[in-house]
Amino acid sequence: MAEEKKKISYSGAWAEARKIVWSARWRLALGSVLLLASRLAGMVLPASTKFIGDEVFTNQRYDLLTWIALAIGIATIVQASTGFALSQILGVAAQRAITEMRKRVQSHIERLPISYFDSTQSGQLISRIMNDAEGIRNLVGTGLGQILGSLVTAIISIGVLFYINWQLTVATIAVILIFGGALLYALRILRPIFRERGEITAEVTGRLGESLGGIRIVKAYTAEKREELSFARGAHKLFRNIAKSVTGVSAINSFASLVIGAVAVVMIIVGGNAIQTQTMTLGDFLMYISFTFLLGLPVIELAAIGTQVTEALAGLDRIREVMAMTTEDEEDSTKQAIPTADGKIEFDDVHFEYDPGVPVLKGISFTAEAGTTTALVGSSGSGKSTILSLVLNFIHPTTGIIRIDGKDLQTVKLRDYRDKLGVVLQDNFLFDGTILDNIRFSNPEANLDKIKEMCKVANADEFIEKFPNGYETIVGERGVKLSGGQRQRIAIARALLADPRILILDEATSSLDSESEALIQEGLNRLRQGRTTFVIAHRLSTIRSADQILVVESGEILERGTHLELIEMNGRYKQLYDKQYRFEQNLFVNPGEDFTSKPSESMAQTKL
Repeated sequence: MAEEKKKISYSGAWAEARKIVWSARWRLALGSVLLLASRLAGMVLPASTKFIGDEVFTNQRYDLLTWIALAIGIATIVQASTGFALSQILGVAAQRAITEMRKRVQSHIERLPISYFDSTQSGQLISRIMNDAEGIRNLVGTGLGQILGSLVTAIISIGVLFYINWQLTVATIAVILIFGGALLYALRILRPIFRERGEITAEVTGRLGESLGGIRIVKAYTAEKREELSFARGAHKLFRNIAKSVTGVSAINSFASLVIGAVAVVMIIVGGNAIQTQTMTLGDFLMYISFTFLLGLPVIELAAIGTQVTEALAGLDRIREVMAMTTEDEEDSTKQAIPTADGKIEFDDVHFEYDPGVPVLKGISFTAEAGTTTALVGSSGSGKSTILSLVLNFIHPTTGIIRIDGKDLQTVKLRDYRDKLGVVLQDNFLFDGTILDNIRFSNPEANLDKIKEMCKVANADEFIEKFPNGYETIVGERGVKLSGGQRQRIAIARALLADPRILILDEATSSLDSESEALIQEGLNRLRQGRTTFVIAHRLSTIRSADQILVVESGEILERGTHLELIEMNGRYKQLYDKQYRFEQNLFVNPGEDFTSKPSESMAQTKL
């Protein structure tokens, strides 16, 4: 069964629209005055046709031509100047509103939980921020002004037409009302199409962003044709949506033309008979024709603007959905501050589920004393990374408590806590900028001397200084111009610069060769001193020096202790250790011996 299309919540969209309009109320008020002046000036020309027909040509008062031409010239100048002023006042208001909306949406999205980003393509989020806000221009820009101006013009025109010939005007309005009913029906059909267009655009943008971001994988597996077909499917889906909307809008405009034609037919027949029976003068008829066309233009404008406003409301509804989501730090104002922290972390019977009924962690309990190192060991999918995500407060326990210095982590300000963290994750993300900018990201106020000091500790200075531009070297998108080991050392320097109380190392040396690892190991040991450190690593040199090692399997802690204690237990840790590092039959005769240089490189890649 096809998935039911999501309907637009117009009550929510209108509520958001009212806030935007209210914020720009003074500009809109001034714009309305200018618009009224412009529309009134625009009526001088059609009104002059009566004088030209009756006075100039019928009564041969050619002396009035100069004054009529002067009045039309002045009205034209007024129209031109007010039109320019409107574009500046309302156009600037629209762009300001778009900018402010983009800032609001971006700020809100950045503060949403990690789970939202895990389930949403970045391209879709970019579309929400950049494209959905564009429709605001039709609310606080010329669009709303045109609606107001069209209504004023239509009301005045109808009044003049009733004054000239009410019977003819009744027939004209009857035809226009038929058009109005058809227009409302058409807009109701078009509204879901406009909403769907935004969603399709976000999907296509998201997929395209993934394809371009992973271009090396695409090329490595000669998948260019598959990606081409994938994009083509999305592009054609968008095309079909746009084709529907273009067809609908064209039908509305064509029907509007038919209405104007029908009005013209009625006007010629009824008006011609009125002139023949002398109930209308030639000037009256010319003036009636002019004001009828003046009435027709607002009708066409309202048809066009109606579709634009509908599209704007669809965008605002998508924005409203995002803005209604709860941010990570929404309740920070009610939580207690932690300006300083020792860094003691406690897990008390922590359970966690990504999906209901599918437990990932089952009753995890341990204490990481301040300034100590806790290593997490276990097979892939055992729950190690989930524990780190809980420490980072990216996710929250399903049940149980996590404490920082004895305080429930959920009762302290999130930003205060995160300020105490330093992170080197398995996926070392770098921004497309300079090496200096990427290292300084964790501490924007740090000076160059401090940065160089941290790079020396992370053993990053030796390759940075070999680049022609040194610290000003551009790393490319996601650091693509650097090797994996170089990216990892920059990430370590970035964490060092943050001077954290709690340090997270998720396979921080996984991309380093044995020589590079040996060079920075001492730096990492210095970094860990006095800091509460959590480590996931597959190399013995990091794990065996930990104050405690937790062996995690199937979401539970099977064993805990130091390296020597776990070896003596002859349990799961010993099995993992033997599997990774067996090289000779007597390899573990002396557990205290340092075997870090003995295992083969291939064996060293098996993860603990």
